[in-house]
Amino acid sequence: MGGGSHRHAVVIPGGNYGPQAGLLAYASAAAVRRGADLELISWTPPDDRPVVESWDWVHDQVTSVVEKLPAVTPLLIGKSLGSYGAGVAAARALPAVWLTPLLTKPACAEALSRATQPFLLIGGTADGYWDGALARELTPHVLEVADANHGMMVPGPLRDTADVLGQVLTAIETFLDDVVWQ
Repeated sequence: MGGGSHRHAVVIPGGNYGPQAGLLAYASAAAVRRGADLELISWTPPDDRPVVESWDWVHDQVTSVVEKLPAVTPLLIGKSLGSYGAGVAAARALPAVWLTPLLTKPACAEALSRATQPFLLIGGTADGYWDGALARELTPHVLEVADANHGMMVPGPLRDTADVLGQVLTAIETFLDDVVWQ
């Protein structure tokens, strides 16, 4: 989506969740509204192992995109499987927004623990990959939503899930405005 922006965001999908779907679409819109050019990663994860064990493959996919960017510090935005991009963020000192990260997977948690730039973690207490205590240990930038699952949906009327989306977007916009692109 090129242009001359000094801001870039790399959007990293989940295993079954494209870079322009759901939460990633809204997170991308927040970056674009702040003048960022987007680099969207599309992929088909390897089928020779469980998708949640593909951390090295994700690392390679994200690295190849980041290396092609001009000499700027891009923001990484990833969902679920895309949170394995945290290794790239740590190695290259990049800020990030991780939506429903795979915190219970050692490769993800370890990469996040090596981060030197700020990152936002967003997850729900009904997500088996979420660990709220670990999230708060890793970063002061955390949005934890009670009863939200891996898709950040909550039980009850869909309006309640729409309210969660509002919380997620407010957290992202605040993080971008006050921390990343202040």
